Amino acid sequence: MKQARQQHIVELLSGCDWLTTETLAQTLAVSKETIRRDLNGLQQQGKILRQHGRARLIQADSRDGGEPFGARLKSHYADKADLARHALDWLSEGMTLALDASSTCFHLARQLPDIELTVFTNSLPICHEMARRERIRLICSGGTLERKYRCYVNPALVTLLKGLEIDLFIFSCEGVDEHGVMWDPVEHNAAFKAQLLSRASQSLLLIDKSKLKRASDVKIGLVSQVTQVIQSDLPPGR
Repeated sequence: MKQARQQHIVELLSGCDWLTTETLAQTLAVSKETIRRDLNGLQQQGKILRQHGRARLIQADSRDGGEPFGARLKSHYADKADLARHALDWLSEGMTLALDASSTCFHLARQLPDIELTVFTNSLPICHEMARRERIRLICSGGTLERKYRCYVNPALVTLLKGLEIDLFIFSCEGVDEHGVMWDPVEHNAAFKAQLLSRASQSLLLIDKSKLKRASDVKIGLVSQVTQVIQSDLPPGR
């Protein structure tokens, strides 16, 4: 019944922009608590976006199924901010740090202290944030701006990275499946992460619990390649 109800919710959402929890509960003749549990499940499957007591279906773009940066920034906000705080323990002055264009790394960028660091990124929002730090040396990957994801795509990335020694690459991903494979919905973002993962001396994967046991369209690599994984459901101090 749960699967049938969730499929019904998807069908209802496919016919409109947004539906409230109350409307869905009335339509399906169940409690709002039941609907919230169903919506939690659908959100973890990457099928819907929730916002202020309402939900909508995530429609696949004509080129890919990735979710826009603004929507990702609002999803699991507290978990991502907490992950970013844990990542700060890995940083020290003088490091060369690489950040991907994930919303989780943007949370990290907002918390970075203004210390002697070099930050390399393909993220437009992170570039804007780093421009406020006078002591941080910023290197942008440059290239063509993908407005949906607010990141740059640069086919000359391999050449650019030859002149950089990356001490630590911090990134997130769309999901990690049961076999330990990391996934991303977009080819160019997956390629960026795969290249930085192979180049960096150490790597740190920040992943909220909604992305566990979840796959997507493009493989990044194996989680065993990552130096350390920080999950949102770890207890303090881990």
